[in-house]
Amino acid sequence: MQNEKNNSTYRAVRYDKYGGTEVLYMADLPKQSPASGQALVKVKAAGINPGEASIREGKMAKQFPSTFPSGQGSDFAGIVEAIGENVTNIKAGDEVTGFTNERNSQAEYVVVDAKQLIIRPTKVLWEQAGSLFVVGTTAYASVKAVSLKAGETLIVANAAGGVGSVIVQLAKNIGANVIGLASKKNHEWLKQHDVTPLDYDGDMEHNIKEALQGKKADAFIDTFGKGYVEIAIKLGVAPERINTVIDFEAAKKYKVKTAGSAEAANTNVLSKLTNMINDGKLEFPVAKTYSFDEVQEAYKDLEQRQTHGKIVLVL
Repeated sequence: MQNEKNNSTYRAVRYDKYGGTEVLYMADLPKQSPASGQALVKVKAAGINPGEASIREGKMAKQFPSTFPSGQGSDFAGIVEAIGENVTNIKAGDEVTGFTNERNSQAEYVVVDAKQLIIRPTKVLWEQAGSLFVVGTTAYASVKAVSLKAGETLIVANAAGGVGSVIVQLAKNIGANVIGLASKKNHEWLKQHDVTPLDYDGDMEHNIKEALQGKKADAFIDTFGKGYVEIAIKLGVAPERINTVIDFEAAKKYKVKTAGSAEAANTNVLSKLTNMINDGKLEFPVAKTYSFDEVQEAYKDLEQRQTHGKIVLVL
């Protein structure tokens, strides 16, 4: 099938203007053949992420403007249908996971640089493989940004969320002590992963100090926003050891770090993370799956921020 012309169509998520979930729809697009260095992948699963919703709503138009009609999505996993010339790392029929920088993974097919694909490990479910990249690389970059070492204490805001749940596990694998801020329904999961859970109720600065039991917090990772960067500063955490993936205004004010997916967006990191899942060293829960036709419902669910684990579009 190498370089074979295919004039059939495929379905893809699109939006023609900034707005809420109501602007999302499925469009029929002409199916492309891969050029040199590229692969055509039949998508089995594609993750959805809060950042994509913010881009679609126009909240990040200055940093990440949309060109209409626009697609969505970076995460995906699927089966290679065809490859272009000069592709040596994969072949047609391979089961792969990877990422795209073209906002087009939420579709039945995606054409992507073959170097952005790796073989899916056998014990990594399609839903996990298709939704790992953004969350996993964001978590990896966040932990690296705060220079965490064994024996140190890390505080994580929204510790049971998509990014937070990976952060706390990576931190525990390093040998750090972790205090995780999360709703009570997720406390048992945190305890199972040797994380000290802390509820959101009351004076958070006071509650964190009590949980520290007189010790000092060495690092703080914020995946929630709403004042946690300021709390970290008040707790005496050095700005260079605070990372937020959401509160960029506070980051500018307090000069803390904002490392996220872009800082770890490569297949080396993706391979490390998928191998950790495959080897049982990283739990990566999938909360719910939706069909591509249910993309509006999937993003409405995501906006509630109530699920533990990823929400994934599947074919």
